[in-house]
Amino acid sequence: MRNRRYVPESEENHDRWLVSYADLVTLLFAFFVVMYAISQVNEGKYRVLSQSLNSAFAARDGARLIELPATDPGEAMQIELEQLRMQRAAQKEQERKERADTAARDLKQALSALTRDGQASVTEGALGITVDLDAQFLFGAGEAALAPAAQPVIAAMARVLLYSEFPLVIEGHTDNVPASGRLGSNWELSALRAATVTRVFAEQGIIPARLTAAGLADQRPVADNATEEGRAKNRRVSIRIETYATDRASTGDPARHEPASVPEGSLGSSFPRL
Repeated sequence: MRNRRYVPESEENHDRWLVSYADLVTLLFAFFVVMYAISQVNEGKYRVLSQSLNSAFAARDGARLIELPATDPGEAMQIELEQLRMQRAAQKEQERKERADTAARDLKQALSALTRDGQASVTEGALGITVDLDAQFLFGAGEAALAPAAQPVIAAMARVLLYSEFPLVIEGHTDNVPASGRLGSNWELSALRAATVTRVFAEQGIIPARLTAAGLADQRPVADNATEEGRAKNRRVSIRIETYATDRASTGDPARHEPASVPEGSLGSSFPRL
């Protein structure tokens, strides 16, 4: 039987990791070399780029940079509310103009017959709409009682003006001839005539807060008092519709407004009832 030869086992080499480590170090070295090469700045190209940017964004002579203020949400909301308010104001102004145009057109139509006869006129101006009515048509000579023929005319005007919010100023005017009889002077005569028309408007349902009566005697002539024709033009009642102002008018519903009552014993109670 052959004897087996004993071969001693060789020891395992534990230094193989150095190879992998060396490869890793080599790769890292190559990586950093590449990164360094990329990071090198071309000073010539950088200078050209810098000059181009400065030329494009630099403020020109005489130019001024505008600083935009930073706005917080509260301020932005305030701006939006102000814009809405201005839009609403413009809309209300447009609606006011439309109502004024409608009132002027309806008044001209209601007074067309008197206008043709020269006993009435409707004009539009800076003070609003002015209706001038001949006092000879409205009243008797030296009187403040409304003539029967004038009553339906005043009532027709009241129907036109009933549903508008515009203030009304009723003015009585006379010529320069002193008043005779129980009224005493042109001041009383003009004031009572204006009050008569005002009272009829109130009785027709126009809100009293919209009404103002004034007697101006001969202080606002529209013609020369030296002639009879001129004096006739000055004897008038003017109804001014203040289409530019509505603050003085009441906001109540005109449709529900009851005709105004005149207290007993007052100045107005002596006027003739229509």
